[in-house]
Amino acid sequence: MTYKINFLLITFFVASATIFANSDTTKTTFDLESDDPILSTIDSVMLSGYFETLGLRENFTKSTKYKYSKDSVPEFDSLTYAKRIKKLDVNSPFNLVYNGYVKAYINLYAKRRKKVTAKMLGLAPLYFPIFEENLDKYNLPLELKYLAIVESALNPKAKSRVGATGLWQFMYETGKMYGLNVTSFHDERSDVYKATDAACRYLRDLHKMYNNWDLALAAYNCGPGNVNKAIRRSGGKTDFWEIMGFLPRETSGYVPAFMAVNYVMSYAEEHNIQAVKPDVSCFKVDTVGVNYHVSFTQLSEALDIPVEYLEYINPTYKHNYIPATGKANTLCLPADKIGLFLTNEETIFAQ
Repeated sequence: MTYKINFLLITFFVASATIFANSDTTKTTFDLESDDPILSTIDSVMLSGYFETLGLRENFTKSTKYKYSKDSVPEFDSLTYAKRIKKLDVNSPFNLVYNGYVKAYINLYAKRRKKVTAKMLGLAPLYFPIFEENLDKYNLPLELKYLAIVESALNPKAKSRVGATGLWQFMYETGKMYGLNVTSFHDERSDVYKATDAACRYLRDLHKMYNNWDLALAAYNCGPGNVNKAIRRSGGKTDFWEIMGFLPRETSGYVPAFMAVNYVMSYAEEHNIQAVKPDVSCFKVDTVGVNYHVSFTQLSEALDIPVEYLEYINPTYKHNYIPATGKANTLCLPADKIGLFLTNEETIFAQ
């Protein structure tokens, strides 16, 4: 019996040492700067008032599994983090590791911006089924659904300082390459369904290019040209952790942030993060075809729907206005308002 216990202890410590060896980097600790790009993305969404528009305001639902108080921020040692991420890695095609960089972004999502993470957790049931359906369609890893959290904090109208737009943060030219049209009134990069399909196709192509998910993710963020340049400057190395110093600053944190989101979304309850659920009334939607120009203000007054709800469920339209294009444009409405719209359609368009 003693021999068996000792053997198990030795196996445990060897396995633990392997976890840390596999995730070794030049830094065991890493602190995010105040202007870190991932942090800036989260804060810009908060400043926009996006979550408040959806009724995503602070509340607290006590965990049924853990007896945390409302403001409790659980602390865990490095071994616990490493073991949990190793467990996720076993069932993932990604090379998920735990190191100082990943830990810094875990702290961002689970501590510094915990309330934002709770709100994104509440939005997940709306978006993740759409993401998963498309990822499955293209035979891509389902973990890629977490990429939209890193990219846009699940805001379909998010726009970066360089012009990347939508849940999947497409630049104009890349979006155009994948069939996302942009006009003065209409931007399909903000169309949840079309942009998700385009993102899946782009990620599929990038993985074919590198046969490595870490590099595919890096290329999604900064473009294949920058990744190829980093590989050349590193002397031909193809491990993300070995080329990260040659990548743009935003990209060097992008892959660790993706790994951190995988962890935090999987272990949210352990970190005392409870989903803040949105006002579900604005998510039970249906669509109608619109052949005439109409403003969201007209629709709001005629159908008694807040303009903010119309804006949220129709993120494709840039100025709260649907133009007449000679073909039917899609309008999303709360399901219980479809009948009222069809009954009063002529009156609404005549205004």
